[in-house]
Amino acid sequence: MLSDQDVEMQESQTAPGASESADDALIACLTEIERFVASSSRGGPPRLFALVRTVDLVKAEPALAGQLAIGNPDSLSSIEQDDFRPGEDLAQALATTTWGDAVDGAAICVERIFLPDDCADEMPNDPDKAAAFVAAHPKRQEVRVVAGALRDGSHYGVARLVEHPDELLGSIDLVPALESAVLATLR
Repeated sequence: MLSDQDVEMQESQTAPGASESADDALIACLTEIERFVASSSRGGPPRLFALVRTVDLVKAEPALAGQLAIGNPDSLSSIEQDDFRPGEDLAQALATTTWGDAVDGAAICVERIFLPDDCADEMPNDPDKAAAFVAAHPKRQEVRVVAGALRDGSHYGVARLVEHPDELLGSIDLVPALESAVLATLR
């Protein structure tokens, strides 16, 4: 596992067509979102964010200049979409989400409970029974995942386990389906 500092400073893998600087900006923004969401209570609904270049945001909203740090031209700022209400089907909600041209990327934060692989054989087939089984299992683990993507195809995910609050996991394809779903909102 990586510390927060390692995720921010690690040399990122560059997605096809993406610049290393853009990847670094995406990683930094996702890490910032994870810290922001961590300051609120656990167990909330999925949270959606628009990602915009900070320099463009300051041009559009000069009053924000004192509140935003512009590290480099690729720096990103996140804007939470307070009206996002995915209901029970997050995949469907993301499939119907689109962004205007001013948005350079998107990110979603979800919190989930999961079991280690060695518990898979114990899992009931019925979805309601499986959910109750996972929630009550002594080996359950809680995780917060932030997955994001940029219009150039860059995508990345960061995750933090409750049991390891000082460690942040991060990589391309950390949660492939979620990263792909976020990327699809940008097309």
